[in-house]
Amino acid sequence: MGFIKYQVGDVVQMKKPHPCGSQNWEIKRTGVDFVTVCEGCGHQVMIPRPKFEKNVKKIVSRKEAREG
Repeated sequence: MGFIKYQVGDVVQMKKPHPCGSQNWEIKRTGVDFVTVCEGCGHQVMIPRPKFEKNVKKIVSRKEAREG
């Protein structure tokens, strides 16, 4: 599997659901750590990059590239 570039605004599906039942998380910050927000309850979590990349199942939606 190749390198996947994640961007702020992307929505990803994690392998395990959050206690609220949602599996979708929006990326708010990237770098060494990722800051993600649960789409079900709004809980914000900071996850180290290796753990984040291991736990992502798929990218649900990409942030649209804005030109202008």
